[in-house]
Amino acid sequence: MKLDRILPFVKILLKKSVNPGDIAVDATLGNGHDTVFLSELVGDTGKVYGFDVQDQAIAATTERLKQQGMLERAELFHDGHEHAASHIPASDHGKITGVVFNLGYLPGSDKRIVTKPETTISAINQLLGIMAPEGILVLVVYHGHEGGETERDALLHYCSQIDQKTAHVLQYQFINQEHNPPFIIAIEKI
Repeated sequence: MKLDRILPFVKILLKKSVNPGDIAVDATLGNGHDTVFLSELVGDTGKVYGFDVQDQAIAATTERLKQQGMLERAELFHDGHEHAASHIPASDHGKITGVVFNLGYLPGSDKRIVTKPETTISAINQLLGIMAPEGILVLVVYHGHEGGETERDALLHYCSQIDQKTAHVLQYQFINQEHNPPFIIAIEKI
């Protein structure tokens, strides 16, 4: 297959935006894969801020960062992404070049604990406000679970209303796949 699948395309977008020394955000830690990837991109002189409401996600991400020798590159918060702006130091506002969200539930955990449209939209608003120009915010929208369609529809509505003078918004999706395949909404701040 020559078309990029969803998760590899996320990495392509983030590689275009995040460089050594930059600030990045993993808004939904999950099992830590994106945090490690962002930590590789920011290098020794950059910083990744990560957020999750589940202890399991914090523990898994911490362990994954330790295994890769990158624990010092990240600061993890046991809090929802809707509080991101209050946790990220003001000195890093305007310097964030990449943000990633994997929406839905934490794989291998309680599927009743899911991201919610109101907190996700609040986080997007906050993070876009403190991102650097040309920074990219990527949402991986998993919508095949209970509540997923509601979040999907709210995000599509919200993102389609973002003023084109403030950001470019892209939807990347395979439209002929079964079982509610995930898709990407990418927002590049102008």
